[in-house]
Amino acid sequence: MNGDPVIVLFRDDLRVHDNPALAAAVRAGGPVAPLFVIDERLCSAPGSANRTAFLVEALADLRHSLQGLGGQLYLRTGDPVEETMRLVARTGARAVHVAEGFTPRARRVQDRLERACRLERVELPAFPGTSVVPPGAVVPSGADHYRVFTPYWRRWRTLPHRAVERAPRQVRTPIGIPPGAIPAVESLSTRPLSPDRARGGETAGRRAAERWIRESLTSYSDRHDDLLGDHTSRLSPYLHFGCISVNELVAQAAHEPGAESFVRQLCWRDFHHQVLAAFPALAERDYRPRPGATWSEDEPALRAWKEGRTGVPIVDAGMHQLLAEGWMHNRARLIVASYLVRERRVHWRGGAAHFMDWLLDADMASNYGNWQWVAGTGNDTRPNRRLNLARQAQRFDPSGEYVRRYLAGRDRALARDPRDDPGFAPTER
Repeated sequence: MNGDPVIVLFRDDLRVHDNPALAAAVRAGGPVAPLFVIDERLCSAPGSANRTAFLVEALADLRHSLQGLGGQLYLRTGDPVEETMRLVARTGARAVHVAEGFTPRARRVQDRLERACRLERVELPAFPGTSVVPPGAVVPSGADHYRVFTPYWRRWRTLPHRAVERAPRQVRTPIGIPPGAIPAVESLSTRPLSPDRARGGETAGRRAAERWIRESLTSYSDRHDDLLGDHTSRLSPYLHFGCISVNELVAQAAHEPGAESFVRQLCWRDFHHQVLAAFPALAERDYRPRPGATWSEDEPALRAWKEGRTGVPIVDAGMHQLLAEGWMHNRARLIVASYLVRERRVHWRGGAAHFMDWLLDADMASNYGNWQWVAGTGNDTRPNRRLNLARQAQRFDPSGEYVRRYLAGRDRALARDPRDDPGFAPTER
């Protein structure tokens, strides 16, 4: 295969640093065709506007990075398998490199792509890149995955991690192939956007990670639950889209003072991925069924919760942060989820779906895994756990400043049409 063209199909790995699929393609010695296929069905789905905006920005940044290496990012719109095979035929590629995916949709696409490549006698190696420890790499005796986090963490932290891949020095792409235009977000989604959302891309993600490790990691263990101080990393959207590598992030943080608490949180991400891989219905069914559990069909309560009108200030503040930023502090996520499923007895699926509608980092495994954890149907070993909301507010927002910060703007529009944001649409670079 040496010297033959190789296609690198980007999915949730929108970066040039520590990208094993890209690095291996460059090492093969032939032309490399980096490809991303925009699936309009996903972008136009209800509630996906924040992530669509982040994706478009990340693609613009990835194209700029590849052009700086002498290459190009080829953009196509349509079915990922069909568009990949069209580029295979156009380039004469004998291999397609992908980062292994573990969501149900990623696995379906990979299965279809594998069948298509087999028919054309094209190799389809799958590379690591979306997790530190892939699902199935470590399992307990007599089971296919870990159901409890602490034993998983003990094993996870002892495993050797793969070496971090440097960004290629050069990416040589085939000639004569139209690159395709980066779409404007309004062409993909007309849903409202959070006005204070983070911007996407590897450049922004790496800058944020380096700054946070340098300035905030040492205090993370003591202050990560402080709602007003906001000492969380806010890196989850960049991890979700693969703009930064979780493997590289662990390597960068591991030897810094105070790193263990932060690395433990990154381990939770891998933990939920291995749960989803073993239980693909995580978004639909109880992971641990609770016989006799009853849920309320209280649509007005769900609507008031979504709009931040519950009358519980700490809950309403968290929901307004979600609408304004497309993100929410992790402690606030626990509080608002506990209110919905424990106090109002609304089914966890309603809350999880709303998070999926607005969160930039709406990772299927973590989102549904955490909602089921709070509801007592997931991986919590204490399924009847209940948060005292007044105590949570007193402990984590004692001055009330977090509540005032996010409720002060409750009367202003917290979302607007993307076409009203003149700085949004990426330019061709």
